[in-house]
Amino acid sequence: MKKNTLDQIASKLKEAKTVLLYPHIIMDGDTLGSSIALCIALRKIGKKAHILVEDEIPSYLLFLEQGYCTYDQNIIDSPDISISIDCSDIERFVMRKDTFLKGKFSICLDHHRTNNYFADMNYIDEFAGATGEIVYDLIKLLEVELDVTMAEAIYTAISTDTGNFQYTNTTKTTHLITADLFDVGIDLEKISVEVYQNIRHEKLKITNAVLNTIEILSDGKADIAYVTQAMLENTGARMEETEGIIETLRNIGGVEISAFLKESKPNEIKVGLRAKTYGDVSLIAQSFGGGGHKKAAGCTLHMSLEEAKQKITAAINTQLGGSDIKGKETTNSVNND
Repeated sequence: MKKNTLDQIASKLKEAKTVLLYPHIIMDGDTLGSSIALCIALRKIGKKAHILVEDEIPSYLLFLEQGYCTYDQNIIDSPDISISIDCSDIERFVMRKDTFLKGKFSICLDHHRTNNYFADMNYIDEFAGATGEIVYDLIKLLEVELDVTMAEAIYTAISTDTGNFQYTNTTKTTHLITADLFDVGIDLEKISVEVYQNIRHEKLKITNAVLNTIEILSDGKADIAYVTQAMLENTGARMEETEGIIETLRNIGGVEISAFLKESKPNEIKVGLRAKTYGDVSLIAQSFGGGGHKKAAGCTLHMSLEEAKQKITAAINTQLGGSDIKGKETTNSVNND
């Protein structure tokens, strides 16, 4: 493993002239907010920097995007540094992987303990509440003064990845950083409205449809639900509008582990996993080639939705030692499909 300090990474970035930043697919507030804050900081010290994306920016995060993101993979030919943000492995930006590797040097900033240290330089802090906390520290080392746009991007990163400061990855450091962001002058009302109070009717429709698919597993200690492309078409919703549903599944009393399966296309099922207290969903995700944190992880299964449900159900029941609510024992073993 190539472990580095933030000081080493800051020094390397100061030497560069061109930098491309890579947030992960299905962007969340942490990966995009962290990328935007760091991109601005790099531009402030004279670097040519862009954020290279491959999928649509979620509507609740569009307020952060002010011309920093691009879909043009040729915008910088062979940048001095390719830097991944909040990505545990290179498959988290698979359509941009070749462009990432064309960079003369690579850096990875992340807080997932399952990170496989794929870059030339890696700073992984599994105890950080969000990659936004790491980027905050890095910007300080770059000797760039935070402006309001950067501060609001970092606040969005931290707020969304800590469940609005509810998850156990929220620490004293999290709050100290947030306090500094308030001193910079962030507009909390604007961020709260954009991120948490700006949903479409279609989101309510798809949420209701997903909740109707819930199955209780492992003698009430787990649940599983899903969304299909047909459900999206019927409700007029976008896949991004299913974000947050898995937290609702976990919030059910007595449930320790929740799974939410998304049919992104035929025979490609993206699985989100959450644990409440003692469960470790990173172990389940890793067994299927995925990764993440103890209480928040995910993987992708290349099979039908029904097959994916069976395999994830079996893995959950294996960890929790239970059966489904109907008392039907699940015997499928976990494998690396």
